[in-house]
Amino acid sequence: MKKIAIINGPNLNLLGKREPKIYGKKNIEIFINLLKKSIKNKNIAKIYFYQSNHEGEIIDIIHNIGFEYNGIVINPGAYTHTSLAIADAIKSVSSPVIEVHITNIFSREKIRKKSFITEVCQGSIFGFGLNSYELGIISLLTFF
Repeated sequence: MKKIAIINGPNLNLLGKREPKIYGKKNIEIFINLLKKSIKNKNIAKIYFYQSNHEGEIIDIIHNIGFEYNGIVINPGAYTHTSLAIADAIKSVSSPVIEVHITNIFSREKIRKKSFITEVCQGSIFGFGLNSYELGIISLLTFF
């Protein structure tokens, strides 16, 4: 059974402040249950969610979970995904990592092209909302 960790970056609020049409006032437990139900994969034992507001916290989370999980889906946010420190953290862990961008990706194309993270991840997913996380998890499963 697989364990997948989702790390949410600092510029997205899954509880509805940025994307009320998608998430409304659903709490994170409901969101995770919807995600599990939508991917319908019996090989996934658990999906864990970590929300961070600072780049340093993202790095700490990656290090803390990187050796315990079968895969990590990370949304590094609007600006942190240019960070060499996060890229180094990703390179140091044993879990495969998929980079997911789920908001306003087209306006951030220039930032993405300079990204250190994209180069060290096993894949990048670009989209909006719940489907982006679904695609990220499905992509991770191809590495197992």
